[in-house]
Amino acid sequence: MLRRKITTQLKEWRQQHKEDCLLVKGARQVGKTYTITQFGKEEYKSFIYVNFIESPELKTAFSGDLSSAEIKKRLTLFIPNIRFIPHSTLLFLDEIQECPEARTALKFLAQDNTIDVIASGSLLGLSCREVISIPVGYERQMEMLGLDFEEYLWAIGFGESSTDALREHFDKLEPLAGAVHEKMLERLREFMVIGGMPAVVQAFVDSQNFATAFSEQEMILNSHLDDIAKFANPSERNKARECYLSIPRQLAKENTKFKYGVVEKKGTARKFLGSLDWLRDASLIRYCRFVTTPQFPLRAYEDESRFRVYLSDPGLLCAMYGFEMMAAVAHDKLAGPMKGGIYENVVADMLYKSGCDLHYWMSEKGNIEIEFLLERDAHVVPVEVKAKKGATASLNSLLERKDIPVGYKLSSGNIGVVDKKITIPLYLAAYLKRIE
Repeated sequence: MLRRKITTQLKEWRQQHKEDCLLVKGARQVGKTYTITQFGKEEYKSFIYVNFIESPELKTAFSGDLSSAEIKKRLTLFIPNIRFIPHSTLLFLDEIQECPEARTALKFLAQDNTIDVIASGSLLGLSCREVISIPVGYERQMEMLGLDFEEYLWAIGFGESSTDALREHFDKLEPLAGAVHEKMLERLREFMVIGGMPAVVQAFVDSQNFATAFSEQEMILNSHLDDIAKFANPSERNKARECYLSIPRQLAKENTKFKYGVVEKKGTARKFLGSLDWLRDASLIRYCRFVTTPQFPLRAYEDESRFRVYLSDPGLLCAMYGFEMMAAVAHDKLAGPMKGGIYENVVADMLYKSGCDLHYWMSEKGNIEIEFLLERDAHVVPVEVKAKKGATASLNSLLERKDIPVGYKLSSGNIGVVDKKITIPLYLAAYLKRIE
């Protein structure tokens, strides 16, 4: 059983919510169904599971009168022996994107203070046009992602005391013992090839075999392509597929800015931007927005026409390059521009999952490039990513500005501080959220 941080959020929602249902969104196969089911069985006396794909006949329970009393009565006709125990019943509506009427019914279910309701599904943002009435004010949303690096460490046997110690080293800027540091670099490279998809992590934990994990990754990648073919608008399907498959080539370049010409010769934003937005809305990719100047607030300086695209799971990115890439990354044998793109992708993953927005900046001449920009106390904090130890000319140049109070270099080196520049190991990237 994989320990997930979102379980704590689910418990907090149960304690704090009043008249609202919870809508858990996320990409397919990030563990929504399993995690919510375990939560329901452990926290409630009665757990009622409705899956609109497995049991499409249950959609009729949400047609016509949408009062809570009527819905509960209809459900008892379809599901034998269910009990609605006041204040200890969780109704879980899974794959709710398949039943727009159920999404509308959340308002009326939320007003029934005797039961709790969690809805979940994939590609929800793309299905809103079908919903008769969005339950504004009665629906709290939560996004579920794949395992982050801390959750991965827990899965492979690290205790919470170990991850607490890592966090403490970051907070105090104290270097780690050499042996611990090297071990953590190995675990990070392992995370880069395994990633955070629960089925892949569990397969690797059970087998300790990279080939077994790779087989799971191939199945997930194929399911993503199937989802594109099934859910994307007919006019977008082929374009979305080609954009998705171009990401490994995009990140193998020296400049990882997304280029439509990599998708198709003479490709344009007019042709492909809508397909990229669809992939983002489906949680298959993430944008890292370019800003015209590294100034606070970053969102005010976003250039919508320039961005980088990262895959939503670092392990799936490695798998798209093929099985031999897993060994090259895990054993630190990778070199060239491709290495930079893979390390950028895992740092983007760690930052995003910790709650950071993704921005980058490059000077007009292209001689200064900062992979990520964060915000703290109304100032911009630059973060430069180095797959190896080495000079940080771009970061050094930016730190000469008086309005930049501090900058971070992420590399394979240990923790260190020189004037305004703080060096931290790549495996501590997720803790950068703590500076905001």
